[in-house]
Amino acid sequence: MTKAEVIAEISQKTGIEKADVLITVEAFFKVVKDSMTEGNNIYVRGFGSFVNKKRARKVARNISKNTSLIIDEHYIPSFKPSKSFVAKIKGSKKVKAAGAKA
Repeated sequence: MTKAEVIAEISQKTGIEKADVLITVEAFFKVVKDSMTEGNNIYVRGFGSFVNKKRARKVARNISKNTSLIIDEHYIPSFKPSKSFVAKIKGSKKVKAAGAKA
């Protein structure tokens, strides 16, 4: 599902114009990005958490050149779903049917 499809579905279910939904969704993403850039995590009860995960310093190898390079510690954005969200996905018959097709 694309962002445009999400916006269309929210608009259809709520009766709010697509333009207004687009502005709201874009504002939500901007708040998430800006907050995480500042080092803050975002917790949405019943949905999940947007957190910054720390990756430790490590030595990587360039196989083609047979050299080592050091990757310093860094942070990456991550999403951790809530327990109720995970339980809902595990119990979904449509997800199980889609997994059986693959």
